[in-house]
Amino acid sequence: MQNGTRLAAVDLGSNSFRLEIGRYEFGHIQRVEYLKETVRQGNGLDEDRNLTRDAMERGWACLARFGERLAGFPRAQVRAVATQTLREARNREEFLSRGSEVLGYPIDVVSGPEEARLIYQGVARLLPQSDERRLVVDIGGRSTELILGEQFTPHAVASFRVGSVAWSQRYFSNGEFSPQAFLAAEIAAKAVLDEALATFRPDAWDIAYGSSGTAGAVGDILSAAGGSPGLITRDGLNWLRERLLRAQSADRLRLDGLKEERRAVIGGGISVLRAVFDLLDIHEMHVAQGALRQGALYDLLDREQPGTDLRTATVQGLMQRFGVDMEHADRVARTACTLFDQAAPPGSERASRKLDWAARLHEIGCRISHSDYHRHGAYILDNTDAAGFAVPELHRLGVLVQGQRGKVRKLGVELGDPIFVLQLLCLRLAVALCHARREPDSKGLSLQADGQRFRVSARPGWAIAYPQSAHLLREEVQAWQKTPWELAVDMP
Repeated sequence: MQNGTRLAAVDLGSNSFRLEIGRYEFGHIQRVEYLKETVRQGNGLDEDRNLTRDAMERGWACLARFGERLAGFPRAQVRAVATQTLREARNREEFLSRGSEVLGYPIDVVSGPEEARLIYQGVARLLPQSDERRLVVDIGGRSTELILGEQFTPHAVASFRVGSVAWSQRYFSNGEFSPQAFLAAEIAAKAVLDEALATFRPDAWDIAYGSSGTAGAVGDILSAAGGSPGLITRDGLNWLRERLLRAQSADRLRLDGLKEERRAVIGGGISVLRAVFDLLDIHEMHVAQGALRQGALYDLLDREQPGTDLRTATVQGLMQRFGVDMEHADRVARTACTLFDQAAPPGSERASRKLDWAARLHEIGCRISHSDYHRHGAYILDNTDAAGFAVPELHRLGVLVQGQRGKVRKLGVELGDPIFVLQLLCLRLAVALCHARREPDSKGLSLQADGQRFRVSARPGWAIAYPQSAHLLREEVQAWQKTPWELAVDMP
């Protein structure tokens, strides 16, 4: 990464969408511009957990404005991350398809634990270096993330479906505040968060930090009332609750430091924050400057090189957890990537890295069933929490793993992506060539791509020397016949 490089992160939160633009300088990212719009998508989920048309239109309009500001940014220098509302929405693909188009960049839906990891990275990068054990709490619109960590390393992450928007809708309908509503909201929040006690107990951390919307809003209000800047205390929360009860409704609430956009969700946010304080025995919490969007920016830096890409370590961890044959996985990965690099267009290094991960994970399902390991492998990747990966990335790896054997046409719509098709072909060829679980003579083979036609060429005598491999390659030709793609094998 060159000094002066501009990076951008888009955070599609349940309450607000945010755009952070920074400039990389000597290992750090300096803010250049910050935009925020209150979209309240979290309010737009109907009873069937579908985003309403109005909620989608609000989101698309905001993303179109962000997209205009991002025009000209290289794709590798922008990361757009969606959180709980789009994790829940049944019709999220409709929103994401149009949203990615108007923004001009793909939008990644991240899992709760991955959101927590990115939040911690954002918080840690903007804090002074120290050996303190940190508890980070991020109360968003529809989820709350808890993280334990030291320096830049998160040791425990968790995400819970409780947040300021959801709790305001459920317990403070019409913006009305009452003692009964606060009691019910706090009891319900504790019930959801109760399982956090075992991991996030008071003796596991030294200092508590609050990140993002609710913590920032409460910190601003308490500071405007004469409290220590950037500090949230139990007494401060009790005072704030009393002010809300005195006002009786959000419309009548008058507090210095309270932004208008936060008024509608302040009741839910305070009730969840009070529940966290009580449950985890927090006496004071410092308001952190970093958040998810800064974590996404620094994650772009880490992804720049294979050696610092967390996803590589995550793949190794999954291989160990599921007892993958490391030597064979490495063999298949090297063979697949060698073929891919021969036929791929320039600038396909990231796609090659993802093919490498899929190849290393292609037997991840063997521990469940040997005969259907490709299907079980795809299921595992679709349903696991893997640090560094967005949900669509894991799904894409899962589709490759599922497609390594059997009929190609079963993958349907995925076959419209030329890079994916090349990845799939190379994985299938590598699995076939490594069938004997020993190093194949892949130096005698070459792969070429011409439009929708692929050709595998072998040196003279290769098919005679390796008759079973040659047979498998001919069968692979048959597997592609009922697809828009054509495979030919030249084995003189």
